[in-house]
Amino acid sequence: MKQLLLFVSLLPATLLAQDRHLDSLMGTTQPAHGRAYVTGTFKGTRIINLQSVEKAAPGTLQFLIQHRFGAVNGGGYEFFGLDQATIRLALEYGLHRAVAIGVGRSSYEKNYDAYTKVTLLRQAPSAVPFTLAYFGSVVYRGERMALKGFNSGNARLSYTHQLLLARKFTDRLSLQLAPTFVHKNRVLSRLDPNDYYALGVGGRYRLTKRFSLNTEYIGRLPPANRSAPAYADFHNSFSLGVDIETGGHVFQLHLTNSLSMLEKGFITESSESWGNGGVHFGFNISRDFTFGRGKKSKKTW
Repeated sequence: MKQLLLFVSLLPATLLAQDRHLDSLMGTTQPAHGRAYVTGTFKGTRIINLQSVEKAAPGTLQFLIQHRFGAVNGGGYEFFGLDQATIRLALEYGLHRAVAIGVGRSSYEKNYDAYTKVTLLRQAPSAVPFTLAYFGSVVYRGERMALKGFNSGNARLSYTHQLLLARKFTDRLSLQLAPTFVHKNRVLSRLDPNDYYALGVGGRYRLTKRFSLNTEYIGRLPPANRSAPAYADFHNSFSLGVDIETGGHVFQLHLTNSLSMLEKGFITESSESWGNGGVHFGFNISRDFTFGRGKKSKKTW
């Protein structure tokens, strides 16, 4: 955590420094009003689990399939996790060059989610040193609970708010910070807080035009009571993966200690760790479908 805080303290100064590489980035686009924006900071709308600053372009509908297998420490009896699987299906639509909305359904906890992503600033050479976006979501837990009071509609809800601060340093390297707030309407223990704070760090390094390496780490900030089960019994999320682009598809293959594919889950409820072999193989697959004006424009948002 000390290294993470040091990185955070140094990054803003780096973001504001002049970067000569930006003027020649391959991922810039020249809109009609004359300002060139940096594009392709990340290949997908997610780095791995963590949201990226990318989103569906205006008039574009993205279909996302996310899959996580069981932990590899299940051994041969569980075929190293392949006997178990959870899935999330989602649709995201670009309403405007600055706004996208989405909905999803997960088999894990039978969760339903709805979200929005709004671009507040876009990185531009010699003008804006980073891209800034807001992400907000609400999750409804559909799974029936045996505990009294957990099956009411209000108790099933949780909320996430994130700021996504990203910079494409060169045509190969991109980094992102994601300060996060998660609120749960109902918690299991009287010791558990309803509010959680975390800081995510993610990065992408492009090896070829269609292949890149990705990584992310989400550090939870300790609550006032560090012995609260909701904090002490869970781990920080850490993931490694690769992105492969093939035409209109983006394949993301990765290893992660988080089973849930929703923010309130992988940020605050990762029950396994890399240290004990609690690692899940998973993948994300996205496909974009364009409608109306989306057919006439490239995905540069």
